[in-house]
Amino acid sequence: MHRGKVDGQPAFILHTYPFRETSLIVEAFSRDYGRVALVARGARRPRSPIRGLLMAFQPVELAWSGKGEVLTLMKAEWVGGQPLLGGHALFCGYYLNELLLNLLPREDPHEGLFMVYAQTLRRFADGVLEADLRRFEKALLQELGYGLWLTEDADGQPVMEEGWYAYEIERGPVRLARQGQSPLCISGRALLALARDDFAEPRLLAEAKQLMRALMAHYLGGETLETRRIFKELQEL
Repeated sequence: MHRGKVDGQPAFILHTYPFRETSLIVEAFSRDYGRVALVARGARRPRSPIRGLLMAFQPVELAWSGKGEVLTLMKAEWVGGQPLLGGHALFCGYYLNELLLNLLPREDPHEGLFMVYAQTLRRFADGVLEADLRRFEKALLQELGYGLWLTEDADGQPVMEEGWYAYEIERGPVRLARQGQSPLCISGRALLALARDDFAEPRLLAEAKQLMRALMAHYLGGETLETRRIFKELQEL
């Protein structure tokens, strides 16, 4: 637990929900302290000075104090520089936040992931790229210690571009005699492209998406994300 006072901490708001009559519980992703839970006292009052600052996807600087699992938010300042997200970009931003809320332990610093998150939001503002979602998912798994085997197979042999593999979670790619022998079948070309963050070919990007979807489902323990459920309903409509 982080005790005492923290001031001027760069952060993003992941989620807020009501607490008692006038307050909010704020889940924030901070640069140096990771995911923290803060109580913003009086933040739901109409004249609260921080009410409009606790918005998702906007860079802020936070100050907090206290000890225990939920700390007390003392100050929030808007930093700026991040255009507002809308449409599909906004939806994808909420997907990132749900991943962080569900997979990131509290008060576990991940400065590298914080920088990737900030960069991804900036790129979202320029137009959502599927590749940016895949890069973020890959970075998240690496930060959590679930790094992917992409350049070597489960037997320690180099992944071959022309080969086909079954990706076994916790073990890595297992060479197949031919395509389609496994539900989670992925080409060597797609594995190597994912290793170097090269998503120029739509077919390889689609394979990377299928692999990441399976990995995320595994590490989420079967829990369905709200954003994924809504997206599926929209597609059915």
